[in-house]
Amino acid sequence: MSLAPSDRRRGLLTRGSFPYLLIMPAVLGFAVFKAYPIAASFWISLTTGSGDAARFSGLANYERLLADPLFWTALRNTALILVVQVPLMLGLALLVALGLNSSKVLLRPLWRLGVFMPSLTGLVAAGVMFSVILNRDAGLLNWILSLCGVDPVNWLGSPFWARVGVVLVITWHYTGYNAVMYLAGLQGIPKELYEAAMVDGAGPVRRFFAVTLPQLRPILLLTVVLSTIGTLQLFDEPYVLTGGGPDNSTLTVTMYLYNNGFKYFDFGYASALAYALALIVSVLGILQVRLMGERR
Repeated sequence: MSLAPSDRRRGLLTRGSFPYLLIMPAVLGFAVFKAYPIAASFWISLTTGSGDAARFSGLANYERLLADPLFWTALRNTALILVVQVPLMLGLALLVALGLNSSKVLLRPLWRLGVFMPSLTGLVAAGVMFSVILNRDAGLLNWILSLCGVDPVNWLGSPFWARVGVVLVITWHYTGYNAVMYLAGLQGIPKELYEAAMVDGAGPVRRFFAVTLPQLRPILLLTVVLSTIGTLQLFDEPYVLTGGGPDNSTLTVTMYLYNNGFKYFDFGYASALAYALALIVSVLGILQVRLMGERR
């Protein structure tokens, strides 16, 4: 005896199955647009050639990666920018947040909006803007330096100054974003903690290290992890500013990945680079959480 359609629908829509039906669209979307591309990319990383000429090559691409001097150059450039830029940016963001949190600052909403505005600028637009500002012959920054008697700086044509230029762009773009996150954390710290510290005779510096920083530790961890991941995936700014030059001094891992995948069409090696980068990001993220996470 077959069940009527209404009986079959009632059998599917039970109290136990209804939650699974609700999350099914999200699960299907993740499977199609996330899980499958990740798995397909891993399979491609185990092949050489492209299209009908692709063949399984095992770990050959990963062995090639370990022996590739250009990969290590790109990784070294990325690590150098990470070590310099992330502490600089987050330190500035914390100082800005402390200033914007002060009741002595007039027109605080206006200043907060101004600080956050750079993060709303598109990365490509920011890169184009700074390529004009950092121009050696007609750039705004060299013009300001000339008023101070400083000779023009070859911002985008020198390996050292090109890295400095990339750091400037990233710091300008993301400092306000992180400052707003710190400001939210500062406003969530109970005033009673500061009052208790003042009763104990703690001065401003002591209160900062004894109250402010411990209370901000979860947000500090979040910003450090997000900034590290973002810097390791750095692409737009150096691509627009320098194209990876001069002499590969601003070539990053994601730029090298892009070149192999979409310039040389070596998709197997590009996929191996992507998985190597994902491994580096995962390891650094775990280490940061272990070092800065809540102690039990």
